[in-house]
Amino acid sequence: MMPSALFFLFRIVLAMRGLFWFHMKFKVVFSNSVKKVKRAIARHEVREIEQRHTMDGPRQDATLDEEEDMVIIYNRVPKTASTSFTNIAYDLCAKNKYHVLHINTTKNNPVMSLQDQVRFVKNITSWKEMKPGFYHGHVSYLDFAKFGVKKKPIYINVIRDPIERLVSYYYFLRFGDDYRPGLRRRKQGDKKTFDECVAEGGSDCAPEKLWLQIPFFCGHSSECWNVGSRWAMDQAKYNLINEYFLVGVTEELEDFIMLLEAALPRFFRGATELYRTGKKSHLRKTTEKKLPTKQTIAKLQQSDIWKMENEFYEFALEQFQFIRAHAVREKDGDLYILAQNFFYEKIYPKSN
Repeated sequence: MMPSALFFLFRIVLAMRGLFWFHMKFKVVFSNSVKKVKRAIARHEVREIEQRHTMDGPRQDATLDEEEDMVIIYNRVPKTASTSFTNIAYDLCAKNKYHVLHINTTKNNPVMSLQDQVRFVKNITSWKEMKPGFYHGHVSYLDFAKFGVKKKPIYINVIRDPIERLVSYYYFLRFGDDYRPGLRRRKQGDKKTFDECVAEGGSDCAPEKLWLQIPFFCGHSSECWNVGSRWAMDQAKYNLINEYFLVGVTEELEDFIMLLEAALPRFFRGATELYRTGKKSHLRKTTEKKLPTKQTIAKLQQSDIWKMENEFYEFALEQFQFIRAHAVREKDGDLYILAQNFFYEKIYPKSN
């Protein structure tokens, strides 16, 4: 072979090796570039996810969403300081950003028709524009679970010593109160005292008139409104324990408000201080009320109806005092809400 031919072949071999080296180098560079592109795309996706979370709100806002969907029902028993307590909700609703709605029934009938029960349940659960909402009215307890509702409202209430409640209601129907002094009442003009009514065996002060707090907690079953029903009282006790978030007593209303503020600040933040300021809107006193004599009280206490209503009142009082004892401490004559008293330990598996 001629030297020129060998030289030409040698150059071809070198060219082929150059191409092979270039190909390998390009392959490495291309592979690295692809990896860089993939990493860039991944970082971009992560940023997009973070931005979406920022726009939608962080995950801890799920708790806030639950609070925004919250509904409280205060099915207030007449003459238990319900107006004083409700006015606090009205005063706080703008500041704490929730809605207050009054449930006004025809002739103040506490029992709804079946069709109204369906409407009421549907309204409360689906009326998103009114959430969070505080509903109040003289309506007996209604079991939302019967209507297939998954998330039930929070029930609260206040009850009162049964004889004191009846005495207050008796004079309220005749003389009204200092909240709306100009409003004409149903029994206006009747000057008979409560003592005189009991002595004469009048219908407005009969022991049957004590039967009200038990049926309000018992509910919409017919037996709830059968005066003196032991089943009704047992059901009322069951509902108080299992269906009510908190039930206070009129005689210790400030403590009831304090516990609500500590447990449900979304609605009741600032309620305790507002109650203590003594504004007129928080006070409602029946005018011309005369306390009954010991003889009148003793006569009412002889009835089985009083014994049942009083048993229910004492039961509610015991439950409230138990809850309060585990929530507050007394110092220098004042009550203070306890700080969080539970902690998490031994969390496994441990994070790296």
